[in-house]
Amino acid sequence: MAEKSSIFDMIGPVMIGPSSSHTAGVVRIARAAIRILGAVPTEAVVTFYNSFARTYEGHGSDRAIVAGLLGYLPDDVRIRTAFDHTAEAGLHYTFQSVGNASTMHPNTIKLNLLDGTTGRRVEVVGQSRGGGVIRIVEVDGFPADFSGALHTLIVDARDEPGSIAFIASVIARDDCNIATMFVSRKGKNDAARQFIEMDSPVKDLTLAYLRALGWVQHITYIPTLE
Repeated sequence: MAEKSSIFDMIGPVMIGPSSSHTAGVVRIARAAIRILGAVPTEAVVTFYNSFARTYEGHGSDRAIVAGLLGYLPDDVRIRTAFDHTAEAGLHYTFQSVGNASTMHPNTIKLNLLDGTTGRRVEVVGQSRGGGVIRIVEVDGFPADFSGALHTLIVDARDEPGSIAFIASVIARDDCNIATMFVSRKGKNDAARQFIEMDSPVKDLTLAYLRALGWVQHITYIPTLE
């Protein structure tokens, strides 16, 4: 007997197909990465792992990742012709594939990006979980865990006593409710990174205050991804 289906089984993200995990999710991973970089990159090395490594061309993940790096939304018709727009944007890209990374999620992408104007580089590892849902699981070698579905603050700071509580208290004074917080560090009293997801936006004045703190090295703010 065939299983019954409902309208809820067919609802997914508004997107350019053919697959939510191989296109919409891929676009969102790239969009998160360029928010972390702070610009459309001039150079990108894209590594597809496992299932993506075997299917990225046939399922359009190659076009989707380039579209996301250009800042396009998942439902932008230009995804289909994304390769045609890279020269005008000054984006040079390279694709690599690793088909047997057993420790990684089946749909994993690593992005190594360069902003040639500032010289800033970032490395972002993301997973496409299906239905357009993503997880960013690593940034510049620091383990991470955020989705882009909420407002996200990334704080690079020295690992000092009370720093986590202090950042949380500043955010609370801004009437922001913290949904999740993930903290990574390279070692005791060494470089640390906080990934904070919030239900509401952070005010510009609060971001300026955090950036002015002597022990804070860099602040990245990522509003909710579309």
